[in-house]
Amino acid sequence: MVTETANVKVKRPGALKSGEILVDIRGIKKYFPIHKGLLSRVVGQVKAVDDVSLAIHQGETFGLVGESGCGKSTLGRVILRLQGATEGEVVYQGQDIHSLRGPKLRKLREEMQIIFQDPFGSLNPRFLVKDIIGEPLRVHRNLSPKQVDARVVELMELVGLDASRRNRYPHEFSGGQRQRIGIARAIALNPKFIVADEAVSALDVSVQSQVINLLMKLQRELGLTFLFIAHGLNVVRHISDRVGVMYLGKLVEVGETETLFASPLHPYTAALLSAIPKPVPGRKQERIVLQGDVPSPANPPSGCRFHTRCPFAQELCSKVEPQLVEAVPGRQVACHFPLQPGAMLS
Repeated sequence: MVTETANVKVKRPGALKSGEILVDIRGIKKYFPIHKGLLSRVVGQVKAVDDVSLAIHQGETFGLVGESGCGKSTLGRVILRLQGATEGEVVYQGQDIHSLRGPKLRKLREEMQIIFQDPFGSLNPRFLVKDIIGEPLRVHRNLSPKQVDARVVELMELVGLDASRRNRYPHEFSGGQRQRIGIARAIALNPKFIVADEAVSALDVSVQSQVINLLMKLQRELGLTFLFIAHGLNVVRHISDRVGVMYLGKLVEVGETETLFASPLHPYTAALLSAIPKPVPGRKQERIVLQGDVPSPANPPSGCRFHTRCPFAQELCSKVEPQLVEAVPGRQVACHFPLQPGAMLS
């Protein structure tokens, strides 16, 4: 039974003030080759993630947003070493994870986990729920079957599931319940860092709020650190301490959540925020509609990648790529002509 209260804004514990850096992403690039012809010649590259650097602090939730295809999920998988990096480092507790081998890599798998987008496709339909949740325990822990079952019961109760249903299959559960099964599996080994990759996007709005509040509850109780990847800006605002905005493989803005939502500095961020419904009686909401299509990551524009759609673009923007720099204290933006704090596009 679900006990979390939906639509309640929980005050964040202030992780940024005290949390040390847990995951340090340094200049990560991930390119995918484009093959053509019978001989599968490499004729180009898709620059899914192109020189991204950011630091995630112990105990915080870092939200990552952007349009489909901007590289959010690819970055999450590279951070977990589910995919190799073309270039750059991911430093976890002082170690570059892409250099780890053997027992050290096995230990890393225990401490870094992922919650997938599809709560059904990520679960083996031939496994009972108790086997799905208990699999990490059998692989990484020397536990007896009785001990594994006891831990499965504990985990199911922790995520709000009826443990008496552990002998059933995934298709016998609702979408929200299946995502709770995935969460229980992710926290089975007491990890420190979890990538939630579109973890609520496939759920109904009411169920989304329940799962979000569950994740926040688990974070407080277990001391978890999250990279929360999502499309829904309201969801990100609810759960995140800081937010990073990605466009075409690059970070364009990073800042504390409430400050960024109240006063975006990058025109792309302002356009995304204008799409959030804000019902005000008697007032018509102005939507910022970007012109043109998102360029291909296989052939990104020169200079600023956003300049082909930006209403403020000038000649400099098409020639020189802006770097992600601190524009105001605690705020980073990659723009030659950032918006003034408090300003919005007209």
